[in-house]
Parts: sequence; structure tokens; C-alpha cells
Amino acid sequence: MRILMAGGGTAGHINPALAIADTIKAKHPDAEILFVGVKGKMETTLVPAAGYPLKTVTVQGFQRRLSLKNIGRNVAAAYRAVTAGFEAARIIKDFSPDLAIGTGGYVCGPVLQKAARMGVPVLLHESNALPGVTVKMLAKYAKAVMIADDAARKHLPEGTRVVVTGNPLRRDFTAMDQKTARQELGVDDRPLVLCFGGSLGARHLNEAIAGVLKRNQKDQNLQFIVGTGRGENYQKMQALLAELGVKPDGVHVQVREYIDDMPRCMAAADLVVSRCGAMTLSELPAMRKPSVLVPSPYVAENHQFYNAMALADRGAALCIEEKDLTDARLWDTIEKTALSPDTLKSMSEAAGNAAVLDAHDRIYAVVKEFIDIK
Repeated sequence: MRILMAGGGTAGHINPALAIADTIKAKHPDAEILFVGVKGKMETTLVPAAGYPLKTVTVQGFQRRLSLKNIGRNVAAAYRAVTAGFEAARIIKDFSPDLAIGTGGYVCGPVLQKAARMGVPVLLHESNALPGVTVKMLAKYAKAVMIADDAARKHLPEGTRVVVTGNPLRRDFTAMDQKTARQELGVDDRPLVLCFGGSLGARHLNEAIAGVLKRNQKDQNLQFIVGTGRGENYQKMQALLAELGVKPDGVHVQVREYIDDMPRCMAAADLVVSRCGAMTLSELPAMRKPSVLVPSPYVAENHQFYNAMALADRGAALCIEEKDLTDARLWDTIEKTALSPDTLKSMSEAAGNAAVLDAHDRIYAVVKEFIDIK
């Protein structure tokens, strides 16, 4: 069995692809799986580190804003799309896959389009509530589009076969209970609020959280674990907290550059304040966590807003757009939510109702429709 995987550019595209590959490998250890990515992008590090071979093509995305410079870039992108198609054809011919699976990112365009035209069955997986341009474009070539959340269905072309599978999560996101996690973190019985803006952080969110920590100093009814993001964001947060007179003591407030034990911290938390990338959209429901979501306005097609609303519309989350974000509003929202057991319980139940805990099995059920199972 030979499976071609295409997807890259961001962890939100790469990690689901790796999880799907791992699922197939667990069922069929002798399966040959080849990834295709873009030279110089994140997948060239993450995929080999996970133990999978990787081939690359040279391709770049199109610019949506019209400008003289972007017109030139789009001419170059069009040329790269053609040459990438030739590169993809050579890879597909040499590897001779039984199935091609794409998880998003512009590398999928030339690779999966060429695979479909060469007679290879194509499957797509969309991890966001708003499908990306590439997935929408390729849907007509796909045997099925697997989606993380049913909210994505209405954004796909009519006639697309859609299967709700959820996002494949790391097993440790469902393995730890709250009591054990809190004991291991050394937190007390006060409500715990977990705040983070992703691995690189989010400056505006950090600034609002700093104000929240200042306001919490009066009564200290809440305790916080804050992930600032690495490098400059961490340094700026430390300077801002010092300016506000907030001293992280590891008891009321833990401030970390990076949260490397996210499943533990999320399990321990009563409320999560965060951006809303693709995996967060699935992790919060899987762990039944109420949340206050501040979607990044800087991502393609504002897709984090749609992720946040997929949870907010179910009563599992509250959404504050960054243009409306102030430390006063964030503090008011956190305080009213985290100090209300009834609100937390209701939101937790709503989050749990949105969870897909068997995504690996659902995805494999679709995959095995199109491969020769021995």
C-alpha cells in the first residue's frame, strides 16, 4: 500500500497530515507513505523528524491584494504552479501511489490536481471551520472531503461528498483528568485560567492579559497560567508586567515563554483564553473546556473567526474580536465566566457535545474505502 500525503506551510496543515499517516501506519506497518511539501517550509523539518520521507516541489501562493508588486508575484506564482505540476507528475509516476491525501496549503494544488488527472483517488482533510481556498478548489477532484467541524460543510461546493471526521488529536489530550493535572501543576482550588496565543504568541492578546493580571491582584480570586510565546513576546510581556507591578510568583500567576505540557495545563484549567487555530477548535471540545476566544485577524480569510464562532454558536465559547479587545473587557468576561460555576458547567457541557473523540477511526474508515486492504 502506497499513500501520498500533501500539505504544509503551517503546523495546522502538517500536524493533521502526520496524524493521518500515523493512523495508517498503526493499522498497516508495511504501508509506504511519502510526503510532498514545499522547499524551505516548515514541513521540511517536521516531516523527517516524524520519520517519514519527503519530496519537495517549488511553488508559491497567490497574493489576494492587488498591487504592482503583487501582480509580479502572481505572475511568478502562476509560472511556479505549472512547473510544480511537472515536478509533481514525476514524483507521482515514480512513487505510484494507491491514494493521495491532502490537508491544505498551496502545495496541495499542483500535487493533488495532477494526482487526480493521473487516476489516483484523492481525499482531502480540512481542519478549520472555514475551508481554505486550496481545499475548495480541489473539492471537485476529491472522492471525499473530511472536515473537522460540520460548520465547514456550507462553504464547500455543492455536490461535494462531505464526511465529518474531526481533527486527529494527540492521545494525551484525552488521557489526563483535571484533578491529577492540578495536583501535578501545584495549583489550588481557585478557578484556573489558562491563557495563550500560540507558539509565537500574540502581542495584543498578551497586552490585554497583562492588564487582566493587574486587575486580579486586588482580590486574587483567580489563578493564571500564561503562555506568552517565545522570544520577543516573552521579553515584552515581562517588561510590561514589571511596569504594571505584577510579579509572577508561580502561585497566583505562572508566566511561561512556551507551554510544553499543554494537555496537562488544559486539563487543569477551568477556563481557556486563546486564539482559535484549527487544533484548538478540536482540543477544547475534546477536553470539555469553556473558552474565551480572540481569533487572529491576520490569518488567511479570517478563518480563526469562523473557528471561534463554531464553538460560540453552540454555547461552548465566548468570542471577542481583536478590534474590540481591551483588558477591561477581557477581565470582565473572564471574571463573570470563571467565577460562575453554573456558567462553566453549561459551557463545558456544550463543548463536550461538540467533541469528536474518534477522529482517527473516522478518518481511517474513509481511507480504507479507497485502498486495497489485504
